[in-house]
Amino acid sequence: AAMYSAAAASPPRRDFISVTLSPEQAVGTGGYNNSKAWRRRSCWRKWKQLSRLQRSVILFLFAFLAVCGVLSYTSMGEPWKSLRIKSLDDQRTEPEIPGLKLANPAVLPAPQKADVNLGDYPELSPQKPPKPPHIRRGPSNLQIKPPRKDVRLKTRRGTSRVVEEPVQADKEEKTEKSVISWRGAVIEPDQSTEPPSSKIKEPEKPSSVEAEDQKEPVPITERQMAVIEAFRHAWKGYKDFAWGHDELKPLSKSYSEWFGLGLTLIDALDTMWILGLKEEFEEARKWVANNLVFDKNVDVNLFESTIRILGGLLSTYHLSGDSLFLEKAKDIGNRLMPAFKTPSKIPYSDVNIGRGTAHPPRWTSDSTVAEVTSIQLEFRELSRLTGDEKFQKAVDEVMKHVHTLSGKNDGLVPMFINTNSGQFTHLGVYTLGARADSYYEYLLKQWIQGGKKENELLEDYMRAIEGVKKHLLQRSQPKKLTFVGELAHGHFSAKMDHLVCFLPGTLALGAHNGLTADHMTLAEALIETCYQMYAQVETGLSPEIVHFNLHAQKGHRDVEIKPADRHNLLRPETVESLFYMYRFTGDKKYQDWGWEILQNFNKYTRVPTGGYTSINNVQNPSNPEPRDKMESFFLGETLKYMFLLFSDDIDLINLDKYVFNTEAHPLPIWAPA
Repeated sequence: AAMYSAAAASPPRRDFISVTLSPEQAVGTGGYNNSKAWRRRSCWRKWKQLSRLQRSVILFLFAFLAVCGVLSYTSMGEPWKSLRIKSLDDQRTEPEIPGLKLANPAVLPAPQKADVNLGDYPELSPQKPPKPPHIRRGPSNLQIKPPRKDVRLKTRRGTSRVVEEPVQADKEEKTEKSVISWRGAVIEPDQSTEPPSSKIKEPEKPSSVEAEDQKEPVPITERQMAVIEAFRHAWKGYKDFAWGHDELKPLSKSYSEWFGLGLTLIDALDTMWILGLKEEFEEARKWVANNLVFDKNVDVNLFESTIRILGGLLSTYHLSGDSLFLEKAKDIGNRLMPAFKTPSKIPYSDVNIGRGTAHPPRWTSDSTVAEVTSIQLEFRELSRLTGDEKFQKAVDEVMKHVHTLSGKNDGLVPMFINTNSGQFTHLGVYTLGARADSYYEYLLKQWIQGGKKENELLEDYMRAIEGVKKHLLQRSQPKKLTFVGELAHGHFSAKMDHLVCFLPGTLALGAHNGLTADHMTLAEALIETCYQMYAQVETGLSPEIVHFNLHAQKGHRDVEIKPADRHNLLRPETVESLFYMYRFTGDKKYQDWGWEILQNFNKYTRVPTGGYTSINNVQNPSNPEPRDKMESFFLGETLKYMFLLFSDDIDLINLDKYVFNTEAHPLPIWAPA
């Protein structure tokens, strides 16, 4: 049994490995030897095992990488070549210093060529052929804010709208770079051993010209010299007979008072600075420091004191950097604030700056629309400088309220607004002359001042200009001059105030800032009309008001003047618009027209003992009937715009950096945050 059991037991288990050899391997002709041929066959088998989708994705990635490689080579080849050449040049020209070895030698890219082609910048659509860089004229000590280095202006193709684009920081690090203005001109910067600083100064501090922006002063033109001479003659009369008082009476060699705050002196401060009259400016500054006191029991007009005194002080602060003028501006600004304490927030017209009380005119509770909507530039700037929001809040509420009011006619506003109800009064009468004019001007200028962000202002301005075209534009006979009339309860009047001649300049400023091009076309037509208001008059000086002939009559000109309207107050509006038109077009005829006007002021209004006088009769060259009064705006506006008109330097109060208030005081355009 035992034997049987042993015999019957299963044989023991054996483990083994089975190896199958190919014929080549069996004979020893090959095997796994990591050869390239063997690897190719193995990779091919792996490739065939992939799905069609997987193979397609891999092929696409390889193709994409190949394209990127080609593009990288074409774009980087030239810079790398420049780097290599630069490196070799450095090795050849730079002497070795014993014991000194740079771990990572600095390599700078080759400077950009100076002859930059506008074709390299397809996003630019220049409005004019490139011009050579302008050279600053005027006083060498004039402080103008330098242009921002972190903003490039470009024009969208097919439109005139200006768009701001930030410039990349790495581009700022280049040692040389072409600066392209929005008008398409290529300006090469001065050669410098160091890249210009990109640091931007605090907006609430005035900044002087940086070293890189300073240019060699150029002698001013003969026409500008004539303006300086006229100013000095006017200033002599004021200094001799009216020093520290509001206005000069040149014939009687005395003065007149309105507010008793030295209006002419304050109005002329920034004019003296721009004209480079240092001695006269320092004399006037001493008076401001020692004698200008606002703690007086006197009523002042909110509008006039804002545009002349507050505006003049703020402007002079920005141009000179002297904090005295800012302190005085804060003082008068605070004293004017009681005017806004009304039921409707529409300010009263008059303020007692000593008592801190305000009231409307004695005969009505209305304020004029122009007066309450033409104080915004100044109060907004005061808030920006002081950090006190109350000034801007007060004037912004006025604009927002007027924006919502009914009673407008296609954007045109009536002349009066009630301080109690906040509603327009005397409805149905529309004009761009007295009591409404600067409302339209400040719509555009506030939009520009604030960085073109307040769309309600722009909408109101654009709508108003369309209303002017629809209701107020007509053509005269026989010369077919385009003029702006008035509308009273549906009846058109061919009456045009000289004040309306602000409009061509405002339209041109809007077109310069990217608004529709037909605004410039209208500006060109209207400035021709304003010039004819001078040229068709016997003295070559415009009356205060003209009426245009709508029908051709033998022996009649386009312009008719009524006896009550034939006075001239030395107003600036036409010269103001001539300045804008010349600045934006470069057409010399605008300078020539301004020169004619200056010569006629000298011929018919100049007083030998000093000063200029307004006249009663522009139609009588032999006896223009002097009125014995020199308005403060003759020095603050008329002569200032004359001087700027005769300058070819766009940086002498650059209109991309400054906006003028309605009394010709330049205030800075706010830089983007």
